[in-house]
Amino acid sequence: MDSEPRAGRRYASQPEILPPGALPEPSQEPAEPRGWYPPPQPAPRTRRHWASAPATYTLVGINCAVYLLTLVLSHNVAGPTFQDPFSFGLLCNGGYILQGGEWWRIVTSIFVHFSWWHILGNMWCLWNLGLLGEPLLGEFGLVAAYLLTGVAGNLLSIAFHPQPYGQQGGIMSAGASGAVFGLAGVLIMLLRSPLLPIPAVELKKLRRSVWYFALLNFVIGAGVWLAHTVIQVDNLAHLGGFLSGMALGVPLVPRIGAPRPRFLRRRAFAVGIMAFALLLVAWGLRAAYAVPSPG
Repeated sequence: MDSEPRAGRRYASQPEILPPGALPEPSQEPAEPRGWYPPPQPAPRTRRHWASAPATYTLVGINCAVYLLTLVLSHNVAGPTFQDPFSFGLLCNGGYILQGGEWWRIVTSIFVHFSWWHILGNMWCLWNLGLLGEPLLGEFGLVAAYLLTGVAGNLLSIAFHPQPYGQQGGIMSAGASGAVFGLAGVLIMLLRSPLLPIPAVELKKLRRSVWYFALLNFVIGAGVWLAHTVIQVDNLAHLGGFLSGMALGVPLVPRIGAPRPRFLRRRAFAVGIMAFALLLVAWGLRAAYAVPSPG
């Protein structure tokens, strides 16, 4: 027998003893069958809106706006191509960046897409990973992770393909997938934090799902590469984004779930170190592949 009532359970009280001949007062509440308990009501579901993940929705919106702009300028319903003058100036290519000094391409290319399926696939992944990662990283952290890991993926790609477009080995690449892989790498590390107020079993499931996402997309990219299709997948950009994302997440793991001031300091440190490291890599690539001046 329970000694005291607990939440969520209804208990019967001892009947009131009345004087002889007295009638009980009519009950003001409808009688309930003995042993009946009201079913538990589920908690109301909160609807997601822009204010709940502003950085995620902003990044998705910028990507979609750039795609619509390139679509209009290309005059092609199927999507822009590598030959469109406006789109061509935004793409990532080792020769134009290292030898021509067009460094903006390593940033602009992570917002450019070339078909409906290309942008829909990337935006679906960005939306899901962003909604999971933004509560952990914050708005600034998510945008920084997207930009830094996208740039890191492009730098790894041009390190292996430094030739100008049109020469042997020269490629043009674009898309948010390198940054998307970067967010996956960050999340794999952040979900290891022991300070997160989430049961260990749920954390393990989340990490496993992010790992499955990354491995599945690596396999798809490798399959496209082996098939020698006209449009290839830049797996080096994916790998660079993924590894840099894991590196960005390492300093944050002990501080995810910690007091906010401590987390903000550690986040600023991680972002600063990553940005400095990428600047060093870019400087090294420029020095290694610089074209000697005539004379």
